[in-house]
Amino acid sequence: MRDIVTSIEEEYLRYKALGEKALAQVTDADLSKEPPGNGNSLAALVWHIAGNLESRFTDFRTADGEKASRDRDSEFVSRTVTRAEVLEKWNRGWTPLLAEMKPLTDADLSATVIIRTQPLRIDQALHRSLAHAAYHVGQMVYLAKLWAGHQWESLSIPIGQSAAFNAELAASKAAYSATAYLDDRK
Repeated sequence: MRDIVTSIEEEYLRYKALGEKALAQVTDADLSKEPPGNGNSLAALVWHIAGNLESRFTDFRTADGEKASRDRDSEFVSRTVTRAEVLEKWNRGWTPLLAEMKPLTDADLSATVIIRTQPLRIDQALHRSLAHAAYHVGQMVYLAKLWAGHQWESLSIPIGQSAAFNAELAASKAAYSATAYLDDRK
């Protein structure tokens, strides 16, 4: 059974897609632009998320999640990059995570992995990693929205459209329920 693992995997994929949709809304120059106040650029956030995921999930069950080869500090260095480089780095980070998720079952969640010499159950490591990715993807969305300005297209329910969204959702659920009821009668 993998109900819990699937739910975690789906959340990772949701944040991966959210980051990609945010990146798609900025210009190539905006990828490397740093916000005021010594903040991180979109490129730095991508380098950090990718570096973290690649380190944590390469040899996930057999090696410490903080690899000696990872240079975390360099992930935050100012860099000028192309969109292709950003997307390649982004995907390189997510690849080991998604590969390690595939064979996991709910029964595996109580097994132990090591991160920075600390033993964690796999469920703890996954939740910690998911929260870390979500935190930084949120920063990416905020920064992309800032750079896109008035051209920003909402990645969730746009302001002022909650009632319409909820009504549409309720109507689709009612239609589904009616269909399921009719199917059950056959």
